[in-house]
Amino acid sequence: MDTMGALALATDRPTKELMKKPPVGRTEPLISNVMWRNLLAQAVFQVAVLLIFQFTGQAIFGVSEKINNTLIFNTFVLCQVFNEFNSRKLEKKNVFEGILTNKLFLGIIGVTIVLQVIMVELLTRFADTQRLNWGQWGICVGIAAISWPIGWIVKCVPVSSTPVHQLLARCKAF
Repeated sequence: MDTMGALALATDRPTKELMKKPPVGRTEPLISNVMWRNLLAQAVFQVAVLLIFQFTGQAIFGVSEKINNTLIFNTFVLCQVFNEFNSRKLEKKNVFEGILTNKLFLGIIGVTIVLQVIMVELLTRFADTQRLNWGQWGICVGIAAISWPIGWIVKCVPVSSTPVHQLLARCKAF
């Protein structure tokens, strides 16, 4: 899944705005503050959802442990797929801009979704999953789709230009 996601994100052509930015130096952090902001928001959301599913999913959905584990797995993978759209544009709120011009991105997303459906619905013994009904698929997709509005909201939060590691070093000084 990570390989497919990385490949999908690597297929976007550089924008004019990106080409106007100054180059990033060798000593600059690999993960920028904007990336940290976006990453932390999605991580908090996904961890919260998956922990709720883990500890109360069986009671909430009235399902067996095996189906609950499949719901957790499926929701996690679909959250990653939905978040790939957010990751296309780190600072822009409209992550769908130009999406139809990148057929390779859409193709890779499509292949990832098809592989996930195969893992859950057909390779149950290999993947140790249980087939899901339409309602359960809807729950997984619906919860994963929340990644989009979270991505939009978090992009309203301003980001410091000081690298995170320098901010943390200042905190240690206190």
